[in-house]
Amino acid sequence: MTETMRAGIWNYGDLFDAVATVVPAEQTALAHADRSISWGELAARTNRLARALQDGGAQPGEKIALYLRNHPAYLEGVIAGFKSRQVHVNVNYRYAAREVHYILENADATTVVFGREFSPLVAQIAASLPGVRRWWVVEDGSGVAIPGFAQAFEAVAQAGSGEPLGITRSPDDQFFIYTGGTTGMPKGVMWTQDALRRALINPALVVRVPQDLPDHLSIVRENGRGPVNLPACPLMHGTGLLTAISALVAGGTVVTLPSAHFDPQELWAAVERHRVDQIVIVGDAFARPMTRALDELAGRRDLGCVLSMVSSGTMWSLEVKQALLRHLPQVTLLDSFGSSEAVGFGLSVMTAAGEVQTARFQIGDEVKVFNEDGREVGRGTGEIGLIARAGAIPLGYYKDPAKTAATFRVVNGVRYAIPGDFCTVDVDGTITLLGRGSGCINTAGEKVFPEEVEEVLKQHPDVEDALVVGLPDEKWGQVVTAVVELRAQAGLDEDALRAHVRGQLAGYKTPKRVVAVARMFRAPNGKADYAGAREHAARTLAAAGG
Repeated sequence: MTETMRAGIWNYGDLFDAVATVVPAEQTALAHADRSISWGELAARTNRLARALQDGGAQPGEKIALYLRNHPAYLEGVIAGFKSRQVHVNVNYRYAAREVHYILENADATTVVFGREFSPLVAQIAASLPGVRRWWVVEDGSGVAIPGFAQAFEAVAQAGSGEPLGITRSPDDQFFIYTGGTTGMPKGVMWTQDALRRALINPALVVRVPQDLPDHLSIVRENGRGPVNLPACPLMHGTGLLTAISALVAGGTVVTLPSAHFDPQELWAAVERHRVDQIVIVGDAFARPMTRALDELAGRRDLGCVLSMVSSGTMWSLEVKQALLRHLPQVTLLDSFGSSEAVGFGLSVMTAAGEVQTARFQIGDEVKVFNEDGREVGRGTGEIGLIARAGAIPLGYYKDPAKTAATFRVVNGVRYAIPGDFCTVDVDGTITLLGRGSGCINTAGEKVFPEEVEEVLKQHPDVEDALVVGLPDEKWGQVVTAVVELRAQAGLDEDALRAHVRGQLAGYKTPKRVVAVARMFRAPNGKADYAGAREHAARTLAAAGG
């Protein structure tokens, strides 16, 4: 055991090596369709992958990029990176060639693990990425031609010694999360592994916080089998990946769904089959279709195993939570307010025993709300401020000192992550999230936060989903414009939707125009694509002469 491990700071590579010694080797670690990988197999396979990287000349701090859908290989690649001191880089599988090329080049990736289905795009960009020395392809049944320079991931995972590497690692080894944000190309958020580990521990949700690695292992032994986690959202984004990692280091199991697109019926079948007790989603975009599927099932599946549902990254409305709890009254709903730049700003916990209003969160001791002049916002004043977290936060953005300085600021001698989320502070210390400042609409000098209007629109019986954007206007500067996805059989009644909003919010927050779309502009993880919605609304209204 190293000195850093005894001191209570450690590396995820050390952590996975250690946890594998206390979890039964035959226990399932990863499950995907009909395939199951035990903890013993996971340890050996990731050791082989890590050793192949090391033997192939990979140096500590080099980058391993994961470019594939939810699959056991994603998590095996991440763990192999931890063990060989490589830095994780996530690649959005929805990106076009230009965007994928940008991330791999910007991150200085030297190893890329990619799904076979993406072979044509990889073949297109590989020659212009001389820094990538290894291309490992994961079989996904797509059948497309594999580039000749790619090596089979599975062959590497099965070759050589499966014993631990026995190397010294550092708690300062890094972990990147590339985040698209709302403007510009994606930015790589740089975490040290120990800071990330500490940020992911919520003292309110654990019996005790581990003081060192032996203490962590004793907790795993005491608790027995860890959570059976199913990330419904993509592992390529923080919400799915970080909860999956947390489940595994607790000695648990991660179940992934094989379909390319989210299918709630497939999800509930997997929950019943694998006795999943923890489901991870991203707000209403996942929860609404899951609720409809439960309506259709009418209790025909045994879902009593589900104990918790975790969401982060976007709005999870009260009405949808209520609908889920009517079907699953035993479940605790955990709505986590965070971002790639700061995990764990706040937490909202709801059960069948009581309601919690949408976008209200309890915050921890290291979280503050400041106005733009750096003064802390008072409780119950109604003043709007920016939420900030100190303590276990990232180092900054990779290769971007200007954006790092703008987001990671020192206030009163303390360094905070301040990604730009506006909120108010209630008398009891809870915060009400208003939205990200970069999406705020300025109409005739009044600020309108899209999320507030979207939440009201989604309460209308004809509306399945909604996004709100600001469009340029000579008179008002910007006009509030709604893009809605209507429920089946519903027709667009623009006046009715506007009246619905006006009945609950100030008049200036009412959309001046409403545009209907067949499918909402959202990424696979459920997050809003405001740029796409804005462009579509502008184009549609221009074509209609208004």
